[in-house]
Amino acid sequence: MPALLDGLRILVLEDEFLIAMDVEQLCRDHGAADVTIVRELGEIDGRALPARFDVAVVDLMLGGVSTLDFAARLRSEGVPFVFASGYSDSDEIKGSFPDIRLIAKPYSGDDLIEAVAMACGRAAPA
Repeated sequence: MPALLDGLRILVLEDEFLIAMDVEQLCRDHGAADVTIVRELGEIDGRALPARFDVAVVDLMLGGVSTLDFAARLRSEGVPFVFASGYSDSDEIKGSFPDIRLIAKPYSGDDLIEAVAMACGRAAPA
């Protein structure tokens, strides 16, 4: 049986080093081909995102800066994503991104991997 994330190129927006490393290892353990960690939005250049990433895991805040505009860019460019954040009760997310799953920190690895796989259409909603 192939891994849920088999072959995927995953973008991880996460400014907490240990969490980013954990997410990277989880993704690789579930078959991801490539995991790119971004700790500041300035690290992402203007190149088309779909050519580089199949899916993204987005923390709501990177170094005190909101990632909601970047999430809107992901959506407009057709890159599926999930939010993974300690801000689990944000009305702004529910209003602007009602169809995007929010995994609240601390989360289990299984929850995160399932959410990423669902965002890519590789797993059915539970």
